[in-house]
Amino acid sequence: MATATPPQITQTTDWRQEWFEFEGATYLNLASQAPLPKVTLKAIQATMDAKKFPYQKPDSIFFEVPKRCRANIAKLLGAQPEEIALTTGASSGAMAVAYALNWKPGDEVLTSRGEFPLQYTTWKPMEEREGIKANVVAPQGKLLTTDDVIAALTPRTRLVSISHVRFDDGTMLDAPRLAEACHKQGALLLLDVSQSCGAVPMDVRKLGADFLVCAGYKWLLGAFGTGFFWIKRELLASVRPGPFYWMAVAGSDNFSKLDFSNPKVEESARRWDAPEWASHFNFNLESLDASVEFVLRATPETVLAHNHELIDSLLERLPVDRCVAASPLDRALRGPYGCFVARTPEKTAELYNKLREQNVHVSLREGKIRVSPYLFNTIQDIDRLISVITT
Repeated sequence: MATATPPQITQTTDWRQEWFEFEGATYLNLASQAPLPKVTLKAIQATMDAKKFPYQKPDSIFFEVPKRCRANIAKLLGAQPEEIALTTGASSGAMAVAYALNWKPGDEVLTSRGEFPLQYTTWKPMEEREGIKANVVAPQGKLLTTDDVIAALTPRTRLVSISHVRFDDGTMLDAPRLAEACHKQGALLLLDVSQSCGAVPMDVRKLGADFLVCAGYKWLLGAFGTGFFWIKRELLASVRPGPFYWMAVAGSDNFSKLDFSNPKVEESARRWDAPEWASHFNFNLESLDASVEFVLRATPETVLAHNHELIDSLLERLPVDRCVAASPLDRALRGPYGCFVARTPEKTAELYNKLREQNVHVSLREGKIRVSPYLFNTIQDIDRLISVITT
C-alpha cells in the first residue's frame, strides 16, 4: 500500500462559494461536464426573464452580447475577436475546416489512435467526398508523444487534426514544436483544445496552431451546446466561400445596415457562427459569455497550478498493489487532470462503480478512471477518493 503523506494544499480564495451545494457529492468530473457557477446561472435566468418581456430590450442587444463574448474568448487566447466564431462545440469547428480548405485528391489528414470521436466522424467521410486519406498515428510507447506525430508527417500531409490534451489519459502535446514541424512540411495544424482551454494558459501566437476548436461545457464552464472556432487571420483569404449565418453579412452591426440584395460575408470568423446562435436571447450564449468572464477572473494559470497539486497528490498516493497511473507523472506532459487503472479492466470497472456508489463522481474513459478536479475541489476530495479505493 502507498504510504505517502497527503500534501497540505492551501487556497487563498474560497472558490467553492461560487457554486451551489453539490448535495454531499465529491465532484471530480469537470472534463466531462462543468457545473455552472452561480454567476452563469444568474445570467441565464436574466436572459430567460428578458425572453418573457422581449420588448424591454433594444435591438442593439442582438449585437452586443456576441461581440462581448467574442472579445472575452479572444482575450483568453491572446487572439483577435475577428478570428473567433461562436459555435455549438468542437465538432462544429472541425466541420468548418473540412469544408473551408481546398483539398486535392491524395491529401492526407493525420490524427491519432484513441482520439476523441469527432476526429474520425469529421475526417473519414472526407475520404469519399474529397479523395483525401485520413491516417491514424499509433503511439510507439504507452502514451502518444509529440515525436510520434512528427515522425508520421509525410509530403502529402495537408493537415494534422489532434487534441492538445487527450481525453482518455490527459497527455498534453508540445503544440509549438508540432506546429513548427507541420509548417516545415507545408501542413496545417488543427488543435482540439476542449480539454485545455480555460485550464491551461495559452497564447495562439505561441501555440502555433492554424485552427483551434473547443467545446464550451468543460473548462470554459459553459452550457452544453457551446463552443468556439478560432482561425488564424492570415488564412481567412484562402478558405473556400460557403453558406453563412445571415447575421454575418458584411457591415451587420445593426439591423438597419443589413443588405441581402448581394450579401457579402464579413471578413472574419463570424461566417462560421452557428445559425441562430449570436443573440442575447440565446440562453446558451449568455451562459458562455458569463462563464468565460469567470474563467478570465479565475485565470487558467490558477486552475492548472491547483489541479496539478491535486493530481500529483492522487497519483503519488495510489495504492500500488491495486492501481497504477495511466497519465504522465511529469506535469509538463499532462493537462489539468489525471487517470489511473486498477490491475485488470474488470477491476477498473468495479472500482469506478464503487466510487459512484460512494458519491465520488469521476469518468470511465477508454478503460481508465479519469479524475478532473477544479477550483471548488480541495485535498479533502482527493482524500475521500483514496479512502474509497483503499477500503
